[in-house]
Amino acid sequence: MDLQGRTALVMGMGRSGAAALTLLRQRGARAYASDQRELKQLGAAADAVEALAEGYVPQHSLAGKDLAALGVSLVVIAPGVPADLPLLQQARAGGIDVMGEVELAAAYLRGPVLGITGTNGKTTTTALTGHLLQCAGIPAQVGGNIGTPVCGMVDSSAPEQWNVLELSSFQLETTRSLAARIAVCLNVTPDHLDRHHTLDNYVAAKRRLFELQSADGTAVLNADNPATLRFGFAGPAAARLFTITNDPRRQMWLDGDALMCEGQLLLRRQQIPLPGLHNVENVMAASLAALSAGAAPEAVVRGVGSFPGVEHRLEFVRERDGVRWYNDSKATNVDAALKAIASFDAPLWILLGGRDKHSDYRPLADALRGKIRRALLVGEAANLIHQQIGAELPCQHCESIQRAVQVAAQESQAGDVVLLAPACASFDQFSSYEERGRHFKQLVLAIDHHTGASTESRGAE
Repeated sequence: MDLQGRTALVMGMGRSGAAALTLLRQRGARAYASDQRELKQLGAAADAVEALAEGYVPQHSLAGKDLAALGVSLVVIAPGVPADLPLLQQARAGGIDVMGEVELAAAYLRGPVLGITGTNGKTTTTALTGHLLQCAGIPAQVGGNIGTPVCGMVDSSAPEQWNVLELSSFQLETTRSLAARIAVCLNVTPDHLDRHHTLDNYVAAKRRLFELQSADGTAVLNADNPATLRFGFAGPAAARLFTITNDPRRQMWLDGDALMCEGQLLLRRQQIPLPGLHNVENVMAASLAALSAGAAPEAVVRGVGSFPGVEHRLEFVRERDGVRWYNDSKATNVDAALKAIASFDAPLWILLGGRDKHSDYRPLADALRGKIRRALLVGEAANLIHQQIGAELPCQHCESIQRAVQVAAQESQAGDVVLLAPACASFDQFSSYEERGRHFKQLVLAIDHHTGASTESRGAE
C-alpha cells in the first residue's frame, strides 16, 4: 500500500487511532484526526494529534461533509467506531477507501500472524500463547485487542517473529487482507448485538479470520461450539480441533483429568493454575496454537505451569476474614459471566450490571440457583437484570460498585466468594472494563478490617 502523499482521516482517537495516525505519518501520508470527544478530552492521544495530525475535526462536525471534496482518499477507523456509520457509507459510495486499523497495519506487518478470536477467553489465550512461545524460545510479540495496537507493532515486527494478535469482531469486520498462518477461535455466543445488529453479522465478522487464511495455514477450533466448528469449512487451512469431552477423534481432548494431544498425555488438569473448565479450553487452544508454531511439548507444559494469569480475568484480589474476592471485569457478556460462576462452588455474592448489550440475562438464574447469597446490581442495566432474574434470586440494587463492595464486605461470611462478573459493558460508568476492574480492586483492598466499610472515597458513579 503506497501512502506517500495521500490524505487520510483517522476516526477514533484511542490507542488504536493514535497508532494508526503514527503509522500513516511514517509512511508519508497527511492525516486528519477525529473523535466524538473534544481535543482537550483525548488525554494522552491529544499529544499524538497535535504532533502528527494536519488538524482535528470533532466527529459531529463531519456529518454531511463530502470527504472526497476535502481531499480525503482514505479513512481509517478505530475498533470502537461502527463500520456502518452514514458518513462511512457515503465515503465508500464516493470511492474513498475505508479500512480498520488492523487492515492498515496488515500491509506493513512483517512475520507470521497467529490470530486469536472468540466471544470469551481471547485475552487469556492470547497472553498464554505468547508466553508459551517465549518459553519455547520462539520469537513473538503480542498485541492487537490486548496491549499494543497492531499499527504499533509494525516497527518491532520481524520476518522470523510471530505476531500473536487478539482480534475482536470490531477489528475483523473491516479486515480484508490479514492472512493468519495460525487462526484460533475459542467460541462464538451472542454478543455485541447492539453493534452488529444480528447474530449472523457477528458470526460473519469472526469467520473472516478463517476465510482469509491460505492452504498452508492452520485453524485451531473448539469442536464443542457449533459455530466455531463450522469455521473449519470457511477457508482452505487445515483444522486442528480441541474438546473438553473424551473424544480421541480430535487433536486435543480431555480424558478425566488428562489433556491428551495426538494420542499422548500433554499435561494434567491440576497442572493448570487458572480456575474453571473454560480455562482448560483456553489452555487447549493456546497449546495447539503453540505446538503448531513449532513449540516443543515440554516447553508448553512448562509454560502452562508458569503462566501468571491476566488482569481482570478471574483475578484473585484478596482473602479477608475467610472471604475470597475475585475481579472478572472482562466478563462483559452473559456467557462470560456464566463461565465465571461455574468456576466456584462456594456461596457467591456477585456484582452484575453496567451497560446492556441487548443481552438475555435469564440463564444467570439457572447458574446461580442454589449457590448465591445475593446479586448486587449496579449501572444502567440493573433494572433489566432484576426484571429477568429477580423473581428467582435474591437481588439488591446498589448505586455504585463502591456501595456493592460495602454491602458484600459487611454481610459476607467466611467461606463465601465475592465476584465481579458484570455480564455487561462498562461504558455507563467507566471508560473501559480495565478501569472498572481496577476501581473494584482499589475498593476491595481498601476495606477497613474492623467495620467492613471501604476507606476509598471516590463516591457514587
